[in-house]
Order: sequence, then structure tokens, then C-alpha cells
Amino acid sequence: MFTGIIEGLGTITGFRSTGGGRRLTVDAGFFLDETRIGDSIAVNGACLTVVEMDGRRFSADVSPETLAITTFREAKIGQRVNVERAMRLSDRIDGHLVSGHIDGIGTIRSMEKQGNAIIVTVAVVEQLGEHMIPKGSVALDGISLTINTCDFKRFTVSIIPHTAKITTIGFYQANARVNIETDIIGKYVARFTNATGTVSSENREADKRRKASTIDMDLLNSSGFLGTRKY
Repeated sequence: MFTGIIEGLGTITGFRSTGGGRRLTVDAGFFLDETRIGDSIAVNGACLTVVEMDGRRFSADVSPETLAITTFREAKIGQRVNVERAMRLSDRIDGHLVSGHIDGIGTIRSMEKQGNAIIVTVAVVEQLGEHMIPKGSVALDGISLTINTCDFKRFTVSIIPHTAKITTIGFYQANARVNIETDIIGKYVARFTNATGTVSSENREADKRRKASTIDMDLLNSSGFLGTRKY
């Protein structure tokens, strides 16, 4: 798990094919003290496993699945990337809970100056947009951000100067593609309430039983959730 608070602005220094995947080498931009082979590091929001490391540099294997759903398939030598090591349970969670499992790719539509902030508008497919709410959380290339406004096809976030300076957001331009991870809690809520309208065949009967038990005002009242309950 990660927090979406970026530790360093890294640089891709190597990319080579390994079967259907690739091995990515990154200069993290900071010394990887207390980091070991097998540890998790998020690169532009995607959770990768360290397989080689030396000082500030580490390598990780990128699977065909990760290449298919992230911007890594477009990565280039010299590209700047956001780097965050896995969180410690004893640390403050300054951002939000981020799994490092990318849900899809968004496209930067505009970046507009507003006071001391930059308002970034990102276009997404509807499957991502339905998991977003105003003032909810989203990870953009691994950066923990608060959603200003949203609908099913786009959302906006407000970027302060500090965030623009220490992350890849400072390099973004219109039409840039970015990794998106929606809020993990929101995804589970949507799944449990069948908000997406998709039910696996093995859970179809359970879904029918759940729908048959409707929560309404009468049920809440009879259960003591409305008014004053007497004991």
C-alpha cells in the first residue's frame, strides 16, 4: 500500500524487453536506504517489485498486464517519473490509501492557472468516472489528489505550486496520458452495492436476494434509526 505522497522525482534510465514484458530501471532521485530486493515501489502510481538495486537506482519487471493498462508502454529513456516506496503502518497517512493497482489511463484536457493553483482537467472512460465523487480521492500518476468536480467522463483537480514542483505534474501538457487509480474504498462500495450493474454468475443468486431486501424509510424507522428509540 502507498499514500500518494511522492518521495522523489525519478528518471527512467533503462528499458529492455523480457519476453512479453519489460525490465524498467529508474534513478529514484534519492538514496534507497532501508529498501531491499523484493520490496514494493510505486512508479507513476504502478506498484512494482524491486529486483535489482544500487544506491539510488533500482530495476523492476513490468508484466504484460501492467504494460497493457498503464502508460509504461509509451515510456522513454530520460522520462521523469513519480517514485514512492511502500508505506509503513506507523507513519502518518498524509494522502489516502493507494493500492498501486492502476485502473486505467486518463488524458489531460487542459491546465488553467487560477490564483496560485493550476486547475487540471482530465478525461476518463465512463468505467473510471463512475467511481469518482466531488471531494473524493484519486491518484494521478501516483499523486494523491482531491477531486474538485467530476462527471462520468472527466474530472478536475487543483494543483498547488509545491505539488507541481516535486512531481511530474509540472511537466504535463494538454493531451498527455496519465495513470489513474480511483479510490479503493469507493470501488468496494460500488461492487457491494452493484453500482456498476455487473454481477458475476456465481453471485447472481446472492444479488437477487440482496435486491429483495430493500432499505427504505419504513425499515429504518422500525429499526430505530429514525426518531427517538426507547430502550
